[in-house]
Amino acid sequence: MNYLYSFLKTLLFFFLVFITLQNMQSCATNKIKKTPDTVEEAEKQLAKKRKTEAKAAKKESEAVKKRHWDLQTKQAKKSVKQNEKRMKKNKKRGIFIP
Repeated sequence: MNYLYSFLKTLLFFFLVFITLQNMQSCATNKIKKTPDTVEEAEKQLAKKRKTEAKAAKKESEAVKKRHWDLQTKQAKKSVKQNEKRMKKNKKRGIFIP
């Protein structure tokens, strides 16, 4: 009985491995994309890819900024706003103090 159980367990393991490998191969063949025929199509694809990457990077940087400002205290936020306001006034007057 114990021998039969271990045999079935081994058989089931190899069967699952075989099925998994078959599914991985079929998924990979479905992902093959056709290369663009013309240069214009290729440029459009590259521009679209760059645009989506830039959008994702911008979204991530906004999330990082938001996380940073959420961690700051109320006094720190107020101080930064006052400094920005002061710098803006100085810039209008032609005074530049870093």
